Formats: sequence, C-alpha cells, structure tokens
Amino acid sequence: MKICSQNIRKIRRSRDLTQEYMAFEMGISQKAYSDIENAKVKINLEILTKISDILEIKPSEICSISHKCADGFEDKYHGLLEHMKKNGITIPKEYL
Repeated sequence: MKICSQNIRKIRRSRDLTQEYMAFEMGISQKAYSDIENAKVKINLEILTKISDILEIKPSEICSISHKCADGFEDKYHGLLEHMKKNGITIPKEYL
C-alpha cells in the first residue's frame, strides 16, 4: 500500500497539483487526502478511481495488481495468467 501512496504523491507533484486541489476535487479535507498519500488510509477501488480520474491516468499507473498481491496472492495471479495463456484467453496488456 505504501508504494501506491508514494506513486500518488510522485504523480501529483509531477503535474504541479497541490494536496488542497486533490482534496477539493475528491470532496474531502486536505488532512484526509494527506492521510492517503502518507499511507494512513487503505486505498480502496473508489479512492484509486477518483485519484486516477483527477490525474487523468489509469489506476494501474498508480497501483498495479502486483502491488496488491503482496499478501501471498502473487502466485495465484501468475497462475491465473498462465491458465489464460494456455487456454487462448486474451490478456489485456496492462495486466502483463
């Protein structure tokens, strides 16, 4: 989760956006937004989607599935990819 928060901060800064601006666009306080960037809040899909919309990027550019797989799910993820490849199921590029 810390990697995702760091990515959010890095991308926001690269676009010269303030925490206040991000918070306003999300409809939350600057403190609540700061907690997101400081990994004090678990980033869920709703938060990830809002932030990626504001930054005009894909959610995977902030937090790829491999970051979410740190809790032992990475093997299952790779197994699923192998199953899809073996069975001729198209895999979107952003998941490779």
